[in-house]
Amino acid sequence: MIIAVDGPTASGKGTIAKALAAHFGLPHLDTGLLYRAVGVNAVRLGGDPDNPDEALAGCAFDDALLADAHLRSETAGGLASRASRHPAVRAALLERQRSFARQPGGAVLDGRDIGTVIAPDADAKLFVTASVAARAGRRCNEMLGRGEDVTLEEIVADLAARDARDSGRSIAPLKPACDALLLDTSDLTIGQAVQRAIELVNGRTQGGHSPQS
Repeated sequence: MIIAVDGPTASGKGTIAKALAAHFGLPHLDTGLLYRAVGVNAVRLGGDPDNPDEALAGCAFDDALLADAHLRSETAGGLASRASRHPAVRAALLERQRSFARQPGGAVLDGRDIGTVIAPDADAKLFVTASVAARAGRRCNEMLGRGEDVTLEEIVADLAARDARDSGRSIAPLKPACDALLLDTSDLTIGQAVQRAIELVNGRTQGGHSPQS
């Protein structure tokens, strides 16, 4: 069984994808981490993620980089959004993601183009979203909890910029697949969001047509 989980930054898609993987006993891949590695590697090589050739050079990263805690930072997230706009970068990572999805038994993948590009034949597709206010509040609390010096206004501006880049790029823009089930987590706790996601996947994979949320 392949489960595709897409959505914008701080919507809760990563947490939901991990919970789905644990619930259904499937391996999980955070595809956004690959793009964060590309962006970070490009900069470490002295390049600019906005430059297509220099961003592509960042794709040649060692798998050990995926364990680097810096990839979870806001800085790395911004670099990923910039690097992922380039068609050559997306092409370089395409087969790596598809191979993970097609492994025996299936998998759960989360990102921004899983249901539309990476695994359009997924058994269940979720598009997880939330209001900018809810997403910014969550991200602000996370960052303050890590001791980072940020303001809510800065995070709102950053999320807006990322959303514009991710939704406006010409290749694999952020958008729900036509058959994706929508899950708005704005007013849900983590537990509620995970339970709803499980219900939606069960409804789709067991032949039902779960109502969108």
